[in-house]
Amino acid sequence: MDGKVTGSETMSHLVNISIDDVSPHPMSSVKVLDRCYELIDIFPDIKFTLFVPLAYWRQQGPTRTEQPLEIQNYPEFCETIKNLPDDNFEIGYHGLWHGIPPFNNNDEFKDLDYSSADLKMKDMIKIVELAGLTDKFKPIFRPPAWRLSPDGFRACRDNGIEIFAISPKDYVQNVYSGEDKNHRCLYYNCNPPLDPLQMYPKTEIVYHACEWDQNYLSVEKTKELIEFLMEHDSGFVPTLFSFMKEMV
Repeated sequence: MDGKVTGSETMSHLVNISIDDVSPHPMSSVKVLDRCYELIDIFPDIKFTLFVPLAYWRQQGPTRTEQPLEIQNYPEFCETIKNLPDDNFEIGYHGLWHGIPPFNNNDEFKDLDYSSADLKMKDMIKIVELAGLTDKFKPIFRPPAWRLSPDGFRACRDNGIEIFAISPKDYVQNVYSGEDKNHRCLYYNCNPPLDPLQMYPKTEIVYHACEWDQNYLSVEKTKELIEFLMEHDSGFVPTLFSFMKEMV
């Protein structure tokens, strides 16, 4: 499989695989990379977009953390991210805390005004700088739990975000209030098992690094994905792996 698209290959499937919540959390960690490398062994040109919450802070349930997991305080995590091969991985922003302390583990950007979203985005960029990963992160943002206020879109854009990786679902579109139409957005179409694997002209497949999530990229889901990709790659309609900027 070739990762590049040429004019003669108009009949093809573009595929990107994204993984949310890659963090220093012991149950939402770089362990998911083991599955990624299994896939790379079979599909050398495969492309992953990893979304990192910069200071993951879970407030509720058995997965809660006592404090924000700011990535610059976890050098082994940062080194792992730094050493990921650029041919197969790109890194995007996935919020600061991910949730709203002390109320929930999600929805961090759902109701933010411009000033609050601007401050959060600046904090995220600063943590990336402190972690020595500025060159590794791409100007891509996926809001925690998909929810992003209209002011949040504008504040992220004004801080350099170029692509928003978001949801097509009605319940989230109500939060966007049409603001997504003013930006470069990539909407997922596969979110197993809720939205099963299916091939589209542009296929954005979402998984999670958190082991408690039904969408976790487990051994079983990796096997399912391998079978799916093999089934849909043919000489007539080839599968071409792409990073997000080629998908938008």
